[in-house]
Amino acid sequence: MPTSKPQNPAKNARTPAQGARNAPKPASQNATAPSTKPKRSRTIKPRSPERVAAILTSLRAAYPNVVCALTHRNAFELTIATILSAQTTDVNVNKVTPELFKLYPTPQKLAQASLNELETILKPTGFFRSKSKNIKAAAQVLVDTFHSKVPETIDELIQLPGVARKTANVVLGSWFGLPSGVVVDTHVLRLSRRLELTTSIAPENVEKDLQKIIPQDRWIQFSHELIHHGRQICIARRPLCADCTLEPLCNSADKTWTSH
Repeated sequence: MPTSKPQNPAKNARTPAQGARNAPKPASQNATAPSTKPKRSRTIKPRSPERVAAILTSLRAAYPNVVCALTHRNAFELTIATILSAQTTDVNVNKVTPELFKLYPTPQKLAQASLNELETILKPTGFFRSKSKNIKAAAQVLVDTFHSKVPETIDELIQLPGVARKTANVVLGSWFGLPSGVVVDTHVLRLSRRLELTTSIAPENVEKDLQKIIPQDRWIQFSHELIHHGRQICIARRPLCADCTLEPLCNSADKTWTSH
């Protein structure tokens, strides 16, 4: 009757070192730490009144006294400064307007200015030739049509060369306190899309979407708050999500967690 060959216990036994090598590693050693925080699951619709109210409350708490960043002393200066702010920063505009308004403090003076002199002053703002023509022509319209006073309606303001709806909303909101609309600059457009308050791309459509969900008495401050938030925290190339008061309400997939 065949018998099985006895096994050598010493041959099959594992040494302590072998056991340590082959033993399963703890889960904490096998797992790789995530590079980013997990994305939250949505609990409410992005444009729901509850979420919009929470965003507005958070923005107001973060920027309680925010105002227009363009330096100005009257409606005329704000109108001209806003025209100049196209395709450049408010910082650049604020660097040139003190000299500009010292030399041309009224619509009459600006309408009589030499284009060469204006171009020299405005060169740091970019597109200085077209901007020089626009502000000189806008001043002339103020003199000829509006008795040198800045009008208080959108329909009248957009008659000024260089003034479109965004500029008109800035002037009416920041100087006259009239919530004529929502100012949609690059920051407002970008952050409104990031926060899923709109899916539109054209500024005029973004403004319409925001007007439907933002109470009218918050239109002016909402724009200021979102502009400052876009400059200081939700920076386009590197959002500071760790410092963002809106982070718990944001479903964006490209969050970054580096702080200042």
